[in-house]
Amino acid sequence: MDRFIRTVRLISTLCGFSAAALITAGVVVVCQMVFVRFVLGSNTIWQTDFTTYSIVAATFLGSPYVLLTRGHVNVDILPHYMGPVGKFRLALFSAILSLAFSAAMTMFACLYWWEAWDGNWVSDTMWRARLWIPFASMPVGFAILTLQYVVDLYSLATGREPPFPSAGGHDAGASQGGVPA
Repeated sequence: MDRFIRTVRLISTLCGFSAAALITAGVVVVCQMVFVRFVLGSNTIWQTDFTTYSIVAATFLGSPYVLLTRGHVNVDILPHYMGPVGKFRLALFSAILSLAFSAAMTMFACLYWWEAWDGNWVSDTMWRARLWIPFASMPVGFAILTLQYVVDLYSLATGREPPFPSAGGHDAGASQGGVPA
């Protein structure tokens, strides 16, 4: 199981780097588009689509990394005032619910991607991009996010990580192993 955990965490980290590269590429293409339009006076065809698709792909592919690093917005007022058992139960419930949502979204994203592939969908712009390519970021991102939730749930249930580590409270430091005694 340790190898699985390390592998998923490595893949999630690579997703974070991929998301950063996609955002960087989007910024570079916007700069190129501005140069081509206003300095050279030429038309642009593919730049707007590319930028849109790269930012959306960065969102989906970056989500496992955000979960891995706990970079998401977290309102921890409730766990802050809960004891170790309450924190553990709430974290377990949240992780199971999030895993179920992510797994369902993986399935729906796969179906949507398949429709784009099977139907030979293309964008309705001059570029006529084959939409299965940018849509692939949805099932891939959600699938890796689901795996990251599996790792988080396993780590929580086995005491490898504490529930809500950022929510100090009256029992701060009491749940060193994660699972309350």
